[in-house]
Amino acid sequence: MIEVKVRFWTNNIAGKGKVSPKHGRTGGVVRMEGNEAHGIKPGKPRPFNSLMEIPAVIERVLIEHGVSLHRNRKLRKYIV
Repeated sequence: MIEVKVRFWTNNIAGKGKVSPKHGRTGGVVRMEGNEAHGIKPGKPRPFNSLMEIPAVIERVLIEHGVSLHRNRKLRKYIV
């Protein structure tokens, strides 16, 4: 399995030194988990500032790690 992690910032939401459960910011980082079987080494986390940026940042991280994705049957209906 190839794993990409999306992590959201949670700092300074509830006040200094406090935690507000299940609350986070709309920004954070995307990172690729290492996987020896696939020859993937973890790289630098890539930041995003809004939810709309996440797909582009995920794509950038996959490209930087040399990952090629193959479309599945369902997607073949839309892409020739």
